[in-house]
Formats: sequence, C-alpha cells, structure tokens
Amino acid sequence: MTTMIDQPYAYRRRELIEPDWTRLPGWRDVTAAQWADAQWQRAHCVKNVGQLRAVMGDLLEDRFYADLERDQAERATMSMLVPPQMVNTMVPSTEGAMPSAGAAFTEAFYADPVRRYMFPVFSDRRTDWPSHPFATRDSLHEHDMWAVEGLTHRYPTKVLAEMLPTCPQYCGHCTRMDLVGNSTPQVAKLKLAGKPVDRYAAMLDYLHRTPGVRDVVVSGGDVANMPWKNLEAFLDRLLEVPTIRDVRLATKALMGLPQHWLQPDVVEGVARVSATARSRGVSLAIHTHVNAAQSVTPLVARAATTMLEAGVRDVRNQGVLMRGVNDSPEALLDLCFALQDEAMITPYYFYMCDMIPFSEHWRVSLREAQELQHAIMGYLPGFATPRIVCDVPFVGKRWVHQVETYDTVRGMSFWRKHYRTSIEAGDDQALSREYVYHDPIHTLPAEGQQWWREQHDASEVHEAALVGAGASRAASAADLAG
Repeated sequence: MTTMIDQPYAYRRRELIEPDWTRLPGWRDVTAAQWADAQWQRAHCVKNVGQLRAVMGDLLEDRFYADLERDQAERATMSMLVPPQMVNTMVPSTEGAMPSAGAAFTEAFYADPVRRYMFPVFSDRRTDWPSHPFATRDSLHEHDMWAVEGLTHRYPTKVLAEMLPTCPQYCGHCTRMDLVGNSTPQVAKLKLAGKPVDRYAAMLDYLHRTPGVRDVVVSGGDVANMPWKNLEAFLDRLLEVPTIRDVRLATKALMGLPQHWLQPDVVEGVARVSATARSRGVSLAIHTHVNAAQSVTPLVARAATTMLEAGVRDVRNQGVLMRGVNDSPEALLDLCFALQDEAMITPYYFYMCDMIPFSEHWRVSLREAQELQHAIMGYLPGFATPRIVCDVPFVGKRWVHQVETYDTVRGMSFWRKHYRTSIEAGDDQALSREYVYHDPIHTLPAEGQQWWREQHDASEVHEAALVGAGASRAASAADLAG
C-alpha cells in the first residue's frame, strides 16, 4: 500500500508541448517549415511596438502598447528584440483555453513571467526606487578587469571572452547593458574599439602568455550571433592553447532561438569542435539561460539533446532570479524539472539580478534568496540542484549562504574573498576587506527604508555613488553601514 505524503511541492512530470503559434493573428499562416527556419525566426523578431501589434492583432488592449512604448522611452536599458520562438511562449495556452481578446488576454500578458523580463513595461518598474543609489551600468566592473579588450580576467583560473556585443534576443535585465545591444534613450552603449580579428588574436595571445588560466567562457553578447565559421575558427585556435581544460559556450539562443542550434552546419561544426576538444582532454559545454518553465518546449529540448549527441559534455542552465518571474519554490522547481527531465539541461546556477539601473522591481533581497535556496533543497538530484548565487561587485559569485555579516534592516550584506582580481595585484587588503552588496530598498523594514531616504537626501551618498574604485566603493558602503 502506497502512503501519500503531503509535501510543500508536489512533483509531477509534465509533457512538453510546443505552443501553437497560429493562435496569434500575425502568425496565423506561418507554416511549420517557416517556424523551424532560423533565418525566418531572425527576420521576424519583434523590434518595436508596431511589430508587436502586427503579431498580436486585437488580443492586446492599447493600454499595454502605451505602457511598453513609455518604458522604451523612459526606462529601458535594452532595446526591444524578441524572437518569435520566445513570443510564442508568452501566455502559451497549452494547458487550457486561450484568454479571450481584450481585457482577459491583456491581463494574462501582463502577468506572464517571460513577458515580464522580455517586454518590460513602465508600470512594472518601481516609482519609489526605480534604481538603487549604488546601481551602475557595469555593475560587476567587468570592463575594469579586461586583460585585453573584451577579455575579463576576474577569477584566478577563469576568463570571460566577450566575442561580440549582440544577441538574437535582448533581455530587459541584461547585466552587460552598458555594452550589449543598441543604444536606448536612457543608455548610450559603449562600443568595442578593435576589429574582431585583432581582438580575438589579442585574447589568444594573452591566454598563451598566461598559463594560470585553464577555463574560458566564450560569450558576448551571444555566440549564436557569430557566423559559425568564425566561431569555429576561434575555438580551434583556443583548443590549441595547451593549458586550457574547460571551454563553455554561452548562449541564451539555445532557448530563445533553438532553430539556430539545429541548423545542419552548426550541428556538424559542434561535432567537429567537440571531437577536437575530446582528443585534447578539454571539456566543452554549453551554458544557456532559461528563467521560466514555459520556455522549455520540445524544440528547446531537441536543440539541447542534439548538442549532447554532437559531443558536448554538458548543457547547463544559468538562470537569473527575478521577482514576478521565478521567485517562488514552485516556479524554480517546475523550471528545474522541465530542464532536467525533458531537455537534459542541468540546472546549474540562479544568479540574483545584478544592480543595474532600473532593475529594482526584478531584484529580490538576500534573505529571500536564502529562503528559496532552502526551499528547493531535497527535491532534485544533488548534481542538478542549482546554487543560488550573489555576484558581488569586485568579489564574484558567492553562494547566498556564504555571507559574512548581514544588516537586514539596512539591506547591506558583507562578503569576503580568498583571491585577487586582475586589478588587485598590489592590494594588500583585498583578502581581508569586506565588500558590500545591497538589497532592494523596498524590501527593507520601515526603519531601513527611512534610513535610506535620509541618506539619499545627503550629499555624501550621491558622492559615494560616483566612486569607481573597488576599495573606495567598499569603504564608502561600510562607512554608511556604520
């Protein structure tokens, strides 16, 4: 006799279903062959309000379009670019009838977790603290740690290679919003100065000269936006560096544009690179970025398993923890099981949303992140239980329970590290200093919120917010805490 135990989370295996794109008026006549074509997907990305209207027809009320348009003009740090594959997963209607056109569909669209971060609207944003006083464009200071243009040497044995500044899709919460994508009315984007061929050569030269680096994340932007022949040529040269043991390809497009990774020339190219990597004892993996269970469709699963069959060692997910998207144990576990059970994608990390401008409505507090980590333990296999991490400026990824001290009233957590970044070679205090991370102010108790309002009115906070050096910035925040 089986005894049923009432658990906080009830697991059930859910069959993946590709949402019917023909339910959307603008794609009523799109064929399966067109939908499977990567070039069709790229050519029909939604880039502005008018194109979204053309897709949605009378499903959405005018108030949503006005809300979206205002956000693009006044708040958005990323320009609009959403592939049909991603649009189709919003209000997917795979487990019930589609809401009726007008008010019902509009409310469902507003509430949709994928919509919340791919089509952010003005009414989503907070009006009290739209940005934290310590928010910065390059919140992780990656550019400060460039060894050569585009190559961030932040950790002792690992580097990040930013190959290009574009993606097939632009996420509203992008941590590299200062470099990636087109400029918006709020953000004039930085530009890579060197020619790609010269930048790539400089990266490879640095890696040959720096034998302490064994791990390279090849990213951007998104490597799916590189012509495959160019990416393969770089990877072939990267695999010739004798000290490299791990290579990770970073691409949200495995989910946002799986059609790209299913193209025959890409699959065949991945197989060639995988074979070369194996012959040289190098682990080749793909890291993708999925934030909601409904994004995991049969096409996404097929793309992931095709990459595994082509020879990559692992496909792993690095999601971002965001309020209204995946900030409940149920949402996180539903996503993790969809990835692990149906797509063979290993849940790996969930990052707390970084402190970029206009992101406060997405960010959760450290305490909330700790509670979520606690709540998801014990359900998934240990190797597929994601770590929730805080990416602390000038420190790096830290598991949310590694905090040294935490002022929950003022929302200031303090962290230490045991290695120097590339800009701290001569800093004797780097390994003893406490570095600060800030909770969203609206999550604090009344006393903490009042303290921040008082500080915000004082000139020293405005001056501290402009401090660029890590030691000065950490010291300024510590002074505030005192």
